[in-house]
Parts: sequence; structure tokens; C-alpha cells
Amino acid sequence: MNSFKRILSARINISFLDSLENTIRTLTPSGRIMFTILASLMIGSALALLIMLSREFLIKVPASGGTFTEGIVGTPRFLNPLLAISDADRDLVELVYSGLLKATTDGNFVADLADSYTVSPDGLVYTFTLKDKATFQDGTPVRADDVLFTIERAQDPAIKSAKRANWDGVIAQKISDMTVSFTLKQPYAPFIENATIGILPKHLWESVGAEEFPFSTLNAEPIGSGPYKISSVSRNASGIPQSYLLVPFNNYMLGKAYISSITLTFYESEEALIAALQSGAVEAASNITPSVLREVPGLSVRKAPLNRVFGVFFNQNQSEILRDANVRRALDMAIDKQKLVDEVLQGYGTPLSEALPAGLLPKNSASSTQTIDLTSATSIPRNRVIEAQNYLLARGWKLDPQTKVLTYQKDKKTVVPLTFSISTGNIPELRAAAEYVRNTWAAVGADVDVKIFEQGDLNQNVIRPRKYDALLFGEVVGRELDLFAFWHSSQRNDPGLNISLYANTAVDDVLAQMRTATTEVQRRALYEKFRRIIAKDMPAVFLYSPDFTYIFPNKIVDMQLTAISSPSERFLDVHRWHVENDRVWGFLTDISK
Repeated sequence: MNSFKRILSARINISFLDSLENTIRTLTPSGRIMFTILASLMIGSALALLIMLSREFLIKVPASGGTFTEGIVGTPRFLNPLLAISDADRDLVELVYSGLLKATTDGNFVADLADSYTVSPDGLVYTFTLKDKATFQDGTPVRADDVLFTIERAQDPAIKSAKRANWDGVIAQKISDMTVSFTLKQPYAPFIENATIGILPKHLWESVGAEEFPFSTLNAEPIGSGPYKISSVSRNASGIPQSYLLVPFNNYMLGKAYISSITLTFYESEEALIAALQSGAVEAASNITPSVLREVPGLSVRKAPLNRVFGVFFNQNQSEILRDANVRRALDMAIDKQKLVDEVLQGYGTPLSEALPAGLLPKNSASSTQTIDLTSATSIPRNRVIEAQNYLLARGWKLDPQTKVLTYQKDKKTVVPLTFSISTGNIPELRAAAEYVRNTWAAVGADVDVKIFEQGDLNQNVIRPRKYDALLFGEVVGRELDLFAFWHSSQRNDPGLNISLYANTAVDDVLAQMRTATTEVQRRALYEKFRRIIAKDMPAVFLYSPDFTYIFPNKIVDMQLTAISSPSERFLDVHRWHVENDRVWGFLTDISK
């Protein structure tokens, strides 16, 4: 013990330091000061050089941490990929669940729960192999039985899933615990998008009957395999969810999400949500009415094309006056669609003259903003309304000087006025668009009655029985060029979505070919044929494709916002979003790859 103390107390002689110490002692006081200054400069320069080198070779990488809060109008009810009907439902489903594949912000698909998939040469059989490490958020492995259970429930008519049509006629089979196959009746190129459906855990849902399916508590506190899992739910005195707190799911197959917590808070009205934004209670909100965006100055607003087509769809079966192709064409001529977008959408949209939204328009198609002057081959009309009116006057219509309504002498005894109604939903944007269209067409000489309906009433009592002259409505178009449901003659009656009741055998043939076309070049060529026929027949006046708007905090990095089919797709790459960063040597990131 004593020898150890002697070692510790013994002076350690280092020849260089001893020599330096002796040299310093021989210096004059001023020399010592000079030495100290020079030594400090040398040490400082060395440190500065090291910092510069670090900055040159260290790179930023995402790090875990940070929080994110978003406000949503509405109350979630069905946090279930088979039952989700509202934006609030779909937002939480996108965060909590995952599918065999996942759509990406660049319009492609990546393997999620699936490890790989193959398509048979005839395009009829899709075979998926699951990742062996995939689990649900309760730790249970994801297996083929879960996939089959989900598809069987989607196909069950008693459950009334919105996804049922996507899986109608598809035969799902279990090949092994890790492999499933889907067999189609006929080739359907866009089918691959169906594989993004969220997978339900069979062990939790199999005891829930079809009648009980919408009422299960699992719809309120779901367990999926997506990037985030529910940590807690805040409810009011009536038990209605007020907010959901979500945290990363460690075993998410595309990598654990970086943001430590996401809070989604729900509001009864857009006004309440705007107040929450202004007070700082939430940082983000989506799909705010364009005119309201002016009320939130200073916040960052991002936008992207929304894959929706809004227009006035003509029901020629009900309105005789709208069977006249000249009338339909004149009505289209009169609308200044850019002005409509500027006034109604405050510029958050793109004028349209065809059946695809701005985000999906083929490069070789006509421009969505192209105006066709039907009265002059060499000039653009100076006044669309006057040109439209003159177009009809030149074809036998006459303007009643008292009523200012155009009329047509059908026969010796019958004079037909240009009058019809437009039905639309009780939504600020649609009401404003309908008023804009009515005022424009009134100036042409049309007596137009606008009928406003609540959304449920519109769907049940107007759209489904096809009781309207014209319908100002929006079509949600998927990422593929599949317009079959909207324009094929077989879809004219409910539950089909052909709301113009349009029938043309040439278009039917083209739409059928588009569904089986396997290359983008083929689909674009077929779309060109479709576009030309629709432009000639004019079954609708296409108005605009709206932008998806997102009030979003600048602190979030790596959020990609491109053309999306539904608002919930803003969360497609949520697992990549991050607030915090680390700096590491570049070669370390190369090794990790």
C-alpha cells in the first residue's frame, strides 16, 4: 500500500515538458506574455482547422426526437381500413396501418409488409411473399392468414366496405404461412394499387361478426403495423375522441419513424381549427377553404395537385335541352376557368378542359388550360360570354328581349327556353363555383336554377337515383389512368359513378383496353383516343382540379408533397419526417448502407 502511494506521489519527469518549463523560466516577463499569446494563437488555429475539417466531412442525418401537432375538422369513428369514410378516419388509418405495398410520393409503389411479389405472364395472378420479421403493433407476427382475413372481410357484402368494389371477383388464396396469391377474372393493370390496403390482425378481429364489425371498440383504438401506434386517446365527457397521441412503432417495416410523437386534435368546425392555428394550439392543418387561408398570415402554406376533377356533368336523360350538343359546347365556351380558379379557389387549383386532374395529365395530351375558339380558327375570343351567345344565335337560337333568355323554335307551336337546374353539395367551394357558373351562363342567356343539398341528401336522393339536370360535383381519380367507373356505359346506374349517364361504344372499348394495358405508353395512347371522343361529345363541362393545401411548420424536414389522390396521402412518407439532426462522418453512413 505504501509503495503504491509513493508511486502516485512521485514526480513524473517528461524531458520535453521539463525542457519547456526551464525555457519559460529563463524568459523575461514580457517574453512570457508573448509566448502565451503565440501558444494561444497556435492552439486556436489548430482547433479552428479541426472544426473546418469536421464541417467539411461531417454530414447531417435525421435523428429521433421532436413533436408534431395537427388539427383536423371532424370526429374519427372508423379507424379501420375497410370502413374509413371521413378524412379524420383515413388520416389515422394511414398512420396506424400498413399494407403489402405502400404508395410513394413519386407515384410508384414499394414493398411494405411484402418482401416481394410476382405477376403471372397473363396478368391474372399476383403472388406476394411476406417479410418474416413483420409484426403487428402488439408483437404478433403478420402472416398470410391476416391478409386473407382482411380481403375476405372487404368482400363481405354484410360489412359494406368502401373497398369491396376493388376486390370484387378476386380469388384470394393462402399458398403458405408467408405467401398469398390473388387471381383476377381478367387482366387489370391498376390492380397493384389494391395491395396498399391496410391489413387487419386476424387474432383480434376474427371473433367480431359482420353485424358487430362497425361497432367494435377496435375501430376506436386500432392495432395495425404502420409507422405509428396509438399511445393514448383524450375523450370528452361524452366519450367522443378529442385527440390521439401517436408514437413510433419500432418494428415498422420501412424503418422506425423519427418524430417522437404526433398529436392529432379534432375540431367541430373550420373556424375552431383556424382559431387553434392562430393560438398555436396546433401547428398544422390541411384542406382549409381557400378563402380562409387569408386569415392565417405568417403560416407556411404548401400545396400540391389533388387528383380530383370538378365539373358540371350533364344528365341528358332528364334534361331535353342539354341533349343539344351545341348548347353543351356553348356552355363550355362561356366559362373563363382561370378566372373561376382565381376567384373561387383563390388561385389554389388548375383550370381543366379534360377528364383527368392536373397531377395525372399525360404529357402528350392537350394542355389543361387550352381554350378552343369554336367561332374563329385564328383568334382567342375577347369575350367568352358574347362568343358563346353568338355561337347559339348562329344556330337558330333567339334571345328574348324581355327575359334575356335564349329560346329555340322546336316546332310551329313549341318554343323551348334555355333553362335547366344545377345540383351541388352544401360546401363553400361548391356553392361559390355554382354561383359563378350560373352568373356566367345567365349572361349567355340561360335560366339556371342552383339547388343546394346537404352531402348525405345529395348522395341518397339526387345522385343515386340520377335526379338532376346537371350536377356540379367532383370525381376522385386514382393514380392510374383508370376512368372506367366514371365513363363506361355499364356504370351509368347506381352504384356506378358515370354521373353523366354517358354511353359511347368507342369509349367503352378504349376504357376496357386501358384496364388491361401493361405499359404507360399504351395507356397514354389510349387516353388520347378517349380524350378526343369526350371533347367531341362534351358530356360535361370540366372546370378545375383543386390544389391540396397544407399549413405546415417549417421545423419539419423531408416532407414531400406531390400529386395525391386523397388528403391522407400527405402522410405517405411520414416515417421520413424529422425535426432533429445528428452530424456524422460521411463514411459511417456509407457503412450503414
